[in-house]
Amino acid sequence: MLNYCKQCVMPDTKPDLWFDDDGVCSACRNYGARANIDWDARAKEFAGLIEKYRCADGNHWDCIIPVSGGKDSTAMTLKMLDLGMNPLCVTSTTCDLSEIGRKNIENIKNLGVDYIEFSPNPVVRRRLNRIGLMQVGDISWPEHVGIFTIPVNAAVRYRVPLIIWGENSQNEYGGPAAAVKSNTLNRRWLEEFGGLLGMRTSDITCMDESIEERHLIPYIYPTDEDLREAGVTGLFLGHYFPWDGYANAQLAREHGFTTYQSTVEGSVFDYENLDNHQTGIHDYFKFLKFGFGRATDIVCLHIRRGRLSREEGLEMVKKHDGRFPWSYLGKSLEDILAPLEITVEEFIAICDRFTNKKLFVTDAAGNLVKDAYGNLTKAGDGG
Repeated sequence: MLNYCKQCVMPDTKPDLWFDDDGVCSACRNYGARANIDWDARAKEFAGLIEKYRCADGNHWDCIIPVSGGKDSTAMTLKMLDLGMNPLCVTSTTCDLSEIGRKNIENIKNLGVDYIEFSPNPVVRRRLNRIGLMQVGDISWPEHVGIFTIPVNAAVRYRVPLIIWGENSQNEYGGPAAAVKSNTLNRRWLEEFGGLLGMRTSDITCMDESIEERHLIPYIYPTDEDLREAGVTGLFLGHYFPWDGYANAQLAREHGFTTYQSTVEGSVFDYENLDNHQTGIHDYFKFLKFGFGRATDIVCLHIRRGRLSREEGLEMVKKHDGRFPWSYLGKSLEDILAPLEITVEEFIAICDRFTNKKLFVTDAAGNLVKDAYGNLTKAGDGG
C-alpha cells in the first residue's frame, strides 16, 4: 500500500525520497528550507561567479545554456541575457519533436542568441529508444543521456567553460541530502541522477550488434582530462535564484513561448513537456513502476507554493495521473510506436512486464485489472 506525504501528494515509492517522523517528504522539507536562504546574497554570489567567465574582449561566448525550447530553458535564456551575458544555446534534439516544440525552439533563437542544434543519427536513436523501452522501461533513455552529454561536449569543443543548468532536481523533487545542496552538475551527478537507470552507454553494443561504438559518440560524456583542460563548470541556476516552473512559464509566455491548446495528456496544465511525442510513454512507465506520474509531480510543486490545497491536488491527480497513453500532443500511440517497430499490442505486453503489481489491483489469478480504456487502479489508494 502506498503511503503519502502529509503535506503534498507524493507517495513513498519515489526513488531517493525520504519521509521524516512527521510523515513529510524531503521535497517539501527542501522547499520549506528555502525561506531561510538569503537569496540576495546568492544572487550576488552568482553575479561574481559569472563575471569570472565573461569574455572581456567579446570574441567568444560567455556561457553555454542547454535548451529544449521549453518554459524553463526560455526563462533561463532570458535571465542570462538580462545579466548581460552572451550565451551559446545548445539543443540536443529530442526523440520525436512535436510541432509546438519546433515553434518554441525557433522562439528561443529569436530572443537574440547564437544557437546550435545537434541531431544524433535518427536510425540509431530509434534503436536506442527501443532498447531503453524494452530493457529498462524508458523510451526516453537516449534523450536523457544526450541532454547532458551533448552540451558538455559542446563546452569542451568550443572552449566555453561555463554551463548554466536549471534546477537541481534532487532539491526540487527530493533526493539525498548531499545532492540536494549541490550547486554544480558533474559526471557523478549525471551517473547517479541523470536518468540512466543503471544502463550505461557501454552496455548498448552488447544489446544490439548493429550499433557500434562510433554510433554512440553523442552519448559519451567527455573525459575528466578534457573537462579539466577546458575548465568546464556546470552551475544550477536554481541554487542561486528561487526556482518556480510556473513563474518560468508565465515569463516565457510573455516572450513568445507557446503552450498547448488544452491540458497536456497525463499532466494537469498546458505548459509542461511540449516538445516530444514520446513523453507520455515515459511518464506512464513511471506510474507503472512507482504508482505516480507527471500530474503528481506538478501538483506537488503547486501545493508547496500554496497555489493548490492538498485536497484539490488529490482530485487533480485522481483525474489525470496514470491514464493509458493512447495519444500525446495530438499524435496517436500507434504512430509514436511505429518508428520503433513496436505494435500497440506489444507495447501493452511491455507495460505489463514493468508494472509493479504490488501497487495495482489484480484479480484472483494475479492478472492486472484494467478498465475499458486500459487504465489501472492503484491498490488501497486513499491518498
